[in-house]
Amino acid sequence: MSQTQIEFTVENTGERLDKLIVARLPELSRSQIQAMIKEGQVTVDGEQVKAGVKLRGGEQVLVIIPVAAAEAELEPEDIPLEVLYEDDDIAVINKTAGMVVHPAAGNPSGTLVNALLARWPQIQQMDDAEGRNGIVHRLDKDTSGVMVIAKNDDALEDLMWQFQERLVDKTYVALLERRPATDTGRIDAPIGRDPKRRKRMAVVYDGREAVTEFKVIDDHFREGQALVEFDLLTGRTHQIRVHAMFINCPIVGDRVYGYRKQRVKLKRNFLHAAKIAFDHPSTGDRVEFEAPMPIALQQIMQKLR
Repeated sequence: MSQTQIEFTVENTGERLDKLIVARLPELSRSQIQAMIKEGQVTVDGEQVKAGVKLRGGEQVLVIIPVAAAEAELEPEDIPLEVLYEDDDIAVINKTAGMVVHPAAGNPSGTLVNALLARWPQIQQMDDAEGRNGIVHRLDKDTSGVMVIAKNDDALEDLMWQFQERLVDKTYVALLERRPATDTGRIDAPIGRDPKRRKRMAVVYDGREAVTEFKVIDDHFREGQALVEFDLLTGRTHQIRVHAMFINCPIVGDRVYGYRKQRVKLKRNFLHAAKIAFDHPSTGDRVEFEAPMPIALQQIMQKLR
């Protein structure tokens, strides 16, 4: 069995946890949800609670749902995609925030994979045992930005090898709640499961190697925020978000690793995958692609000037 994670912020006050999840995930019965809560597969702000707890609003709920290894056949869906580049081997897209990459319980449709299969039907014919459907790497649901897609088996194998060998350069931009102590820096801190909140990640001494470099590119914000560029030298789960928290400069909008009470009204993390560079799987030439920052994030920065 594999797992999928559903994460959301509580908007209504005074509601029971189990009833709230039933409304959010109608494909699951109330008894199923109550059993999941009892088994610790549901947390509120990282803590295990009882099914009948009444929520105040603003809490972050994480639901871990077991998913059968043999999932239902994926259906193509005509969902608009912003394509930055494409040829016979690859496509490069600018993923919007709010789009889940893979279908799963709670998100059975409307995902990036559904959109890819409609745009490039040949992807569904790829001889891929892992069922990646052209997906080489992932972005979190609330992270926007550039992604490379493989359109055939050879391209998929080559790009996955480049990621494993750390030959792919990935640059992100994030607005942090506080300015880092230095203009540039390197965060070398291992990441693993948080021993106190097992459903999230943290810097832990016995974690996997995680290295992030950063550079402050704009700090002209009236409330002390800073726009920072991050380069990932490793690819750990939630790496930038965890490392930003580690240096006490959490990402604006991050309700898991950031401030519980957000100062800026934003329904997503202010984290954007800005650039990616890799060797083209056919030509071997080094190529680089950029995804413009979403207008909504640009407007947030203007309001904070």
